[in-house]
Amino acid sequence: MNGSLISILALPQKSKDRGFSYIEVMVASALIAIALVPALKALQTGIQSTDIHQDLTLQHYQRLQKMEEIDVEPFGTLLAAAKIATNKTTASSYSDASGASNRRLVYLALYDADADPFTVTDPNTDGDNDLYTGSTANLLWMRVETEGAAQGIETLLSR
Repeated sequence: MNGSLISILALPQKSKDRGFSYIEVMVASALIAIALVPALKALQTGIQSTDIHQDLTLQHYQRLQKMEEIDVEPFGTLLAAAKIATNKTTASSYSDASGASNRRLVYLALYDADADPFTVTDPNTDGDNDLYTGSTANLLWMRVETEGAAQGIETLLSR
């Protein structure tokens, strides 16, 4: 019995039973390397997108915070600031200081809702079809935006 076991072990092995050849290992390694490059680039893009989303979210909540700070101001004070700004494109004194990180710009303007009969009882009393002029002193438009960004938050404030 020992002789038959030795003779079985001594038999030549078939080529398919010997494992992978050097060329097969190299081809498999090359395929894996080629497939990993786009996968790693996609992962990098995902990480960068996460950073951008975090920045935009932070700016959004900073704008909301600024809006809430202004919302508690007396209406008369806000009305005076809107009159000083004189138009809807001039940042008011409620804006953050120049050079501040994620500087928030605050725009205040009188709002008379010309041509919008659902907002003011007597629309377009001044006849200019401009929403941000007129004699309505009980309604203010406010916009808070981050300097250099397109995003902003708008609201109307009333007495």
